[in-house]
Amino acid sequence: MHIHILGICGTFMGGIAMIARQAGFKVTGSDQNVYPPMSTELTNAGIELIEGFDPAQLDIGADLFIVGNVMKRGMPVIERLLNEHLPYVSGPQWLEEHYLVHKKVLAVAGTHGKTTTSSMLAWILDKCGLNPGFLIGGIPRNFGISARNTDSEYFVIEADEYDCAFFDKRSKFVHYHPQVLIMNNLEYDHADIFDSVRDIQKQFHHLIRTIPGEGQIVMPARDRNLEEVVQMGLWSHLKRVGDAAWLHALKKKSDGSSFEVRRGDTSLGEVNFECTGDYNVQNALMAIETAAAVGITEHSAIQALGSFKLPKRRMELIGEKNGVRVYDDFAHHPTAIAATIHGLREHLDPQDKLIAVFEPRSNTMKMGAIRQALAPALQEADEIFVFAGPGVNWEVEALSGESAKPLKVTRDFEELQRLVVNAATPGSSILVMSNGSFNGVHRKLLERL
Repeated sequence: MHIHILGICGTFMGGIAMIARQAGFKVTGSDQNVYPPMSTELTNAGIELIEGFDPAQLDIGADLFIVGNVMKRGMPVIERLLNEHLPYVSGPQWLEEHYLVHKKVLAVAGTHGKTTTSSMLAWILDKCGLNPGFLIGGIPRNFGISARNTDSEYFVIEADEYDCAFFDKRSKFVHYHPQVLIMNNLEYDHADIFDSVRDIQKQFHHLIRTIPGEGQIVMPARDRNLEEVVQMGLWSHLKRVGDAAWLHALKKKSDGSSFEVRRGDTSLGEVNFECTGDYNVQNALMAIETAAAVGITEHSAIQALGSFKLPKRRMELIGEKNGVRVYDDFAHHPTAIAATIHGLREHLDPQDKLIAVFEPRSNTMKMGAIRQALAPALQEADEIFVFAGPGVNWEVEALSGESAKPLKVTRDFEELQRLVVNAATPGSSILVMSNGSFNGVHRKLLERL
């Protein structure tokens, strides 16, 4: 079968392309921006890439066209696709019908922590000999790739609540039909497609409706929004994590890099790993509990986490110059921003200066939908710089007056670099947070330092 993917170079669609190719399908694809590293990875896999969305590419002879959610009505290639009645599906639907139907799916959903928790779970399964396939919305450093096909019955997938395509506005994850589901947390996000938390809760409950009765759901013990979801109806086994009566942790180090895992009053072992932050303690507990659902002992999971490496762009140390460290993190929601800053603060010496650099780049942040929570989320940093790039359509400068810490907003990228470098002193840590490339600011700061 020959599939052609419109919008192939995003992490999700590129991952589908890699899995399909490894599974024996002929794969071609196109995108507006074809550039490394994704273009290199796809080309090396034998996937022909077309730059741009010229309608002529539909003559390529594909049996089926997979349409990414970057594609919109009005684009000439989409109008030709529809007018000529060519066969098409969304990426999640193709994955469900042609691949996941043959697997035991372990899915990780939630507003925060999906990539890290999926990576932890895949690594545990791998270290314990189950050789899982996976599709993760980032690059797990233990594997070096975001997606792989294996002959294992197990498949780990990051279950995103964003919509599928212009013709399918359901969340991607309703197509995955997992046997075991992690719901890490639930908050308001994706203001471009959801009007309220209630809208997101409905999508999460659509997902719950697909879990088999003998399947399992793992969620935190105290999350009001998730509790409201399960109260809508629950037909599967439920495990709560983080309560003293269930699987929980006792921290050995304040930064969360060492903690004892307990089930009730019974100690199961101690995790010592490179991660920091209470959120990564919870991510680890979720992964341990889910691994137990497929027969992996807590002891084995704990041992595996000792060699776990955080995915790229999750508290990743980019470099150090003249005593100043530059970190990169994907945090872009106020809750994640606050948790990330707190995790790094706990890891640093008390006298070390922590400089936060943030780019409001997600659609939710560009719209200013949860802007009232942004300044408070940044307050554990000693000095804060916010870059308001193109498309940010609210008065970001107002944050300066809402912050108890020095906070500077700039719309000039060169000025941003100067301000940050001037603020840095030996022993400082610069934490850059964005869900985009941020114009490569991390490397540019190191060069200026």
